[in-house]
This record gives sequence, structure tokens and C-alpha cells, in this order.
Amino acid sequence: MSVRNVLGVTALVALAACQPAMPEDSRFGTGFDQTFDAQRANRDQALAGGVPAAPNVRAQSLPATGSAADTAAQTAAILARTGQPQDAGRIAAAANNSGVPPLEASPSNAAPTAVNRATGISQENNFEAVSGQRSIESDAARIAANRAQYQVIQPQALPDRVDTGPNIVAYALATTHAKGTKVYKRSSFNASRKFARSCSEFTHQDQAQTAFLAAGGPTKDRKGMDPDGDGFACSWDPAAFRTPTLTD
Repeated sequence: MSVRNVLGVTALVALAACQPAMPEDSRFGTGFDQTFDAQRANRDQALAGGVPAAPNVRAQSLPATGSAADTAAQTAAILARTGQPQDAGRIAAAANNSGVPPLEASPSNAAPTAVNRATGISQENNFEAVSGQRSIESDAARIAANRAQYQVIQPQALPDRVDTGPNIVAYALATTHAKGTKVYKRSSFNASRKFARSCSEFTHQDQAQTAFLAAGGPTKDRKGMDPDGDGFACSWDPAAFRTPTLTD
């Protein structure tokens, strides 16, 4: 061993001998001035007097979960927090006096009673069930009763046409010239004024053409209903009656 190593070891030993003792503090438990047993004894002594009870604490049973009282209490608490305490009493009273116990879902509840235990097809589609209630004779009697209530209305002849005035359909088919083609001679004196005044008396052009033919048209036009002389009064157009229709 070198002289340097010997001097280093000697210095460490001297330093350890001169180090002061670590102060002891009972607050830090085992490993200082008291053992674990001493610390436990101090704790037991401190707890010997017992834990003091909290002041002004009263036990109060809570209503059953899901009961009317529980519902009323929860409703009152919600209304109190929302700033509507005046409604809490009324709703709580309604919940308590409803008389309808709340439904509490639980696997232990009894199975509900079946209202209709019928299975399979309905009675109306079941031949065996229907045959027990009806018969061919009863169906025949029912059909006969229904037929007895029928009211048969016999067809009647169509009434004869009372109007013996001109037939504008026959007139349209008897003519071949187009609307606006001058066929008859007309006077041009005050024609537009007479045309407007005479045609304003009718709500439909068919009525105007019927009156025009009844007054001597198409050869005569005393009221000025046909100023262009085509034989069609108040711009009446026979094309609608000349159009052929499809038949079966």
C-alpha cells in the first residue's frame, strides 16, 4: 500500500470520529429517540379518551327509493334549486296523494298477467273455430236477409229536350270554313261598339252563338255580333266540335 492511500484512510477514520451525534426528535417516529413500541403507546394514550361526537347531528330515516315520498322530496329539492319553492309544496302533495304507487323495475317482480293467451291464427281465420259458430245454412240465411234489404232502381227514360232552339253542334259540323273567313256581308257602321255591347250580355261564347242563330244568323246580324261575317258570333270557334274523337 502506498503512503498516499494510508494517509487517505487515516483521514476518513479521523473524520468519522469527530462527526457530532444526530439530534433526536420524537416527532419522526421509529429510528430516532423512540422505538416503534413507544410511538404506538403514545398513540394509544392519545386515543384513550375516544373520538368526540359531532355536535347537533340527528339521525333521520330516508324514504324508500321510488316511493311517492321519495318522488316528492326530489321534486321539492329540484324546485327549490330552480327558484320556484312555491310550487314544491303543491307538487309534493300531489305526489303523495296520487294514490298510484310508482313502478319499480326489478327482476324479482312477478310476471305480468297475459291479457290474451290465444296463439296461432285468429279465430276468424281458423276453420274449426268458425265452423263451430257458423254453418252453411246460417250463411245462406244471412245472405238472403241482406238481399231482402236491397232496393233495385229500374232505369228510366231520359227526359225529352225542352229547348227547341238552334243546335250549335249541328251548325259547327255543317260548316267547313275556318274562323275569320268572311262568308256573309256585314255593315261596318259602328261595328266595334255594337260587337262589344252585344257580346257583353253573355257569359259564354256558346250562349252567344245560340242567340245569334236564333235571331236570324248567320245570314242576318241585327245586333252586330258577327262583324267579320264568318257566321260565328262573339269570336265563337266551331273547331272544338269538329275535332274527331277516338272510339272503341
